Amino acid sequence: INMAQGNHTMVTHFILLGLTREPKLQTPLFIIFFMISLVTLVGNLGLITLIKTNPQLHTPMYFFLCNLSVVDLCYSSVFSPKLLVGFLVEKKNISYSACFVQHFFFLVFVTTEVLLLAVMAYDRYVAICNPLLYIISMPKRVCIQLVAGSYVGGILNSLIQTCCLLLLPFCGPNVINHYFCDTNPLLKLTCSDDHLNELLLVTLNGTISMSVLIIILISYVHILFSVLRMRSAEGRHKAFSTSFNTCTSHLAAVSLFYGTIFFMYLQPASSHSSLDKVASIFYTVVTPMLNPFIYSLRNKEVKGALVKCRRRMLNRFQAIPLNIQGNPSSDCTLQ
Repeated sequence: INMAQGNHTMVTHFILLGLTREPKLQTPLFIIFFMISLVTLVGNLGLITLIKTNPQLHTPMYFFLCNLSVVDLCYSSVFSPKLLVGFLVEKKNISYSACFVQHFFFLVFVTTEVLLLAVMAYDRYVAICNPLLYIISMPKRVCIQLVAGSYVGGILNSLIQTCCLLLLPFCGPNVINHYFCDTNPLLKLTCSDDHLNELLLVTLNGTISMSVLIIILISYVHILFSVLRMRSAEGRHKAFSTSFNTCTSHLAAVSLFYGTIFFMYLQPASSHSSLDKVASIFYTVVTPMLNPFIYSLRNKEVKGALVKCRRRMLNRFQAIPLNIQGNPSSDCTLQ
């Protein structure tokens, strides 16, 4: 449905082309992405539950990791339902308002995740470089403020970019060559000069991404020099082995996330191609699924908590009395 306004018709809905228009691929892709969504849900909820129920994991590092899992859950839920439905229906319409709501929340959570990665790098820096002052330097109040600041930064960035997009006229065509309402595909559909918005997009995303990357690099450079400055070889080996697992997990998550983010947003909108869909899959679908496993498989404390949790469940299961047929004490004896 379109509304006439002057010589133009204003768009009231968009059509998402999705990942592919090949009919034979719709069902297999639905199954694949449904399984990915299920693994993402179970993995992140499992990690959140494990951290919340184990007192030994009630430290700043796991507090930030728990919030990262919350962001990943919200992040993937912004577009996963629409992506899955798109494989099952022929008409992949999304209303004008729903498209911009999706765009707003997507930017909120993707920016928050980027800022949380910087917070986690700073946490590792304090823990390894100043271990004796770690509890004093990172009390619960400071941790909450850092997480809240990440969310505030995400909301502000999203508000600026979404409001700038809302000010632009969309008068057709209304076909988005993507599986969700991302900024670059929307900019291509405006019927006005979008160079200012494109410049704003590259500037904002570039500033946030580069600032976070610099914070992460500085943190790890300080960690490296702090370990190398230790006088005893035993102390260096202990510090290196202690920091290796948590730091490599964090760096793996940063590399996976940043690789596609740089590819997607630090280039002009005019140079974007169909490869953007493939790149988007990594940071919108794959990263939220892999993060719980990246941070748990190489983490001794998480694996130890998982073992204890499994033992408790087995003990509870074994403690349940079994009513065997023929047992006089059984409540289920046959008459």
